[in-house]
Amino acid sequence: MAKNETTNLAPSHLFEVSWEVCNKVGGIHTVVATKALTMTEKYGDKYFLIGPDIHREEVNPEFDEDMNLMRSWKQQVYNDAGVRIKIGRWKVKGSPIAILVDFSSFFQYKDDVLKFLWESYKVDSISGQWDYIEPVLFGYAAGKVIESYIENFCSVNDIVAAHFHEWMTTSGGLYLRKNSPYVATVFTTHATVMGRSMAGNGLRLYGDLERFNADEYARMFNVVAKHSLEKTAANNYDCFATVSDITARECQYLLGRQVDVVTPNGFEDDFVWQGEEFDSKRGEAREAMIRVAEACLGTKFAKDPLIVGTSGRYEFRNKGIDIFMEALKKVAAQDTNGRQVLAYITVPAGNNGPRKDLVDHLADSASPIDRGQYPHTTHYLSGPDWDPVVNAMKGSKLLEADSNVKVIFVPSYLQGDDGVFNKTYYELLVGMDLTLFPSYYEPWGYTPLESIAFSVPTVTTTLAGFGLWVAEHLQEHKGVEVLQRSDTNDQEMVDSLAASVTKFAAMSAKEYASYRASALEISKIALWEHLVSYYDEAYRAALESMMARSHKLIYENDPATAPEQANFVHQQHLTNTPRWVSFMVEKRMPERLAPLDALSKNLWWSWTLDAHELFEYIDQNMWTACDKNPIDFLDNLSYDRMQELEKDEAFLRKMDGVVAAFHAYMGTKKNAKGPRIAYFSMEYGLHHSLKIYSGGLGILAGDYLKEASDMNVPLVAVGLLYKYGYFTQRI
Repeated sequence: MAKNETTNLAPSHLFEVSWEVCNKVGGIHTVVATKALTMTEKYGDKYFLIGPDIHREEVNPEFDEDMNLMRSWKQQVYNDAGVRIKIGRWKVKGSPIAILVDFSSFFQYKDDVLKFLWESYKVDSISGQWDYIEPVLFGYAAGKVIESYIENFCSVNDIVAAHFHEWMTTSGGLYLRKNSPYVATVFTTHATVMGRSMAGNGLRLYGDLERFNADEYARMFNVVAKHSLEKTAANNYDCFATVSDITARECQYLLGRQVDVVTPNGFEDDFVWQGEEFDSKRGEAREAMIRVAEACLGTKFAKDPLIVGTSGRYEFRNKGIDIFMEALKKVAAQDTNGRQVLAYITVPAGNNGPRKDLVDHLADSASPIDRGQYPHTTHYLSGPDWDPVVNAMKGSKLLEADSNVKVIFVPSYLQGDDGVFNKTYYELLVGMDLTLFPSYYEPWGYTPLESIAFSVPTVTTTLAGFGLWVAEHLQEHKGVEVLQRSDTNDQEMVDSLAASVTKFAAMSAKEYASYRASALEISKIALWEHLVSYYDEAYRAALESMMARSHKLIYENDPATAPEQANFVHQQHLTNTPRWVSFMVEKRMPERLAPLDALSKNLWWSWTLDAHELFEYIDQNMWTACDKNPIDFLDNLSYDRMQELEKDEAFLRKMDGVVAAFHAYMGTKKNAKGPRIAYFSMEYGLHHSLKIYSGGLGILAGDYLKEASDMNVPLVAVGLLYKYGYFTQRI
């Protein structure tokens, strides 16, 4: 195919894999479910969504199984790959074909799957627990399902792409890369493992992004396995995508690869009621929220309150709930023009079900409310003593009976069966007057987009992908207020958010109507019909990459010229098998720099700052790229750089000083006294470049060795040789 023809490249078969297919967990469910209508219009029944069969024997309310759809292939998948699948339709607009994968049969093979990832890609799974292993097995099984489909239904001329969402599914694309190389793979990260972890732990993510070593922080936050898989996928898929420019920058520094395409998240507005039904739903929602608040708090609203809300994952800092709470406190201390504010926090949290007293009272107003219960929640919190929202309210004006701001916390998923409202999230959202999402870490942000679809004005920030997108694409966006947020301006955010609430509280009905109209108008530009082209670009980039690496020819213009072939031929096995011989090539250092070699092979450098700085001085970027492994680092050092160092007097002085300190340290070993001690451990956490440890035991053992060395105790450590790399170091 000529190069200028690749602009028309599109897959003939498209698979999209997500943990949230027919399984509502978070925002990705909204992405894939709302996009399905546009994708089925484009690809028809050559578009397949693959998700986990988490319900198994139970009824999945989002899935309509079709026992006759590709019936014989279901058995073939089980025969070939040992995977049980259900095939049917997802109950969303467009009714796309959905394949639900029961990956439980792979539990017994988990070690083989993790071994495959290690031997093929060096994915470090050793510390992964079941919240890592289960998604890996699902992704791997999904890859096998796609492979089976191709072998049974596709010809050599078919163009197949497979799109995997989030790190949880990426083992599937890595499997296909090895076993079905003619499949073009796309990986979308909606939020990096490390970005979420670092932001949630209070690090200044954005200002210090270029200086972070993500691998080191992954060990600190115990997410090595997830980060390793995500980073590997980013660097091995044909196309790497994310959902916003702000996350693209994050990927560059934390995952080591620039994204190929940014695909903003759209939505379909077919879930929004129209006309009289909309007005009725809004009235019902307001009535329900006011009634529940009055019951919980034992109060009555003198007139219609301003109902504000926030929602999303319970990430107190990342989602800006901390700022939200502080802003409410500030509003409570101000004049709101005589209008009370009713604030709803609809964030799922650990709970033990709906409050019985509240449920009974809502069913029968004569049934009393138990005033011994915490009044600001609708459900029994599992851990109220350490709940962030509860603690944020302690000692504040928000708890006082005369406060003009009333707060209700709904710590339950709103799917119509919460026990109190028995409404979906949308059925409550439609009744709100204003939503507030002052997020610190929000790669995209569906919650503000959903708000404006229901004509509810919203406040977001420039650290949310959606907020940044609105600010960059629209000069006028009255219905979406975008606050400039940074690492250090929390108080400014509190003040701005409080000002927004008081502004809306004092707003006339006519002025407020103009904000609602603006919000709805802005939502129209985010419809999938306007944004699906970004996905077309991602698939085109993936196909071009696949063609380049596999030399696959696509006979798009003249299929008659294509060779006849029923199925793909994945690999040709030659009869004259080569004989492989292992050997090692050792780089020779110039004599003047020879001390560097000795330093690199003794772990003394790992706890000596001057030695760290010495290697970093040579080439800081390569030092980081080599994971601060001095042996690997010196092996990759160019001859030209060595020549420069031989003439660099400042470097040579520093090197000689470090070497002198090293020789003095080692010289004391000759005078070591006391019995020789043998120390046995299965792991030693000496430095992250020497991967012979997995947890706390290894770190403890490593500290023992360092302390014994400093105290000149004649101790010999005995452990296991894990075949991680080719570099040996000693103390």
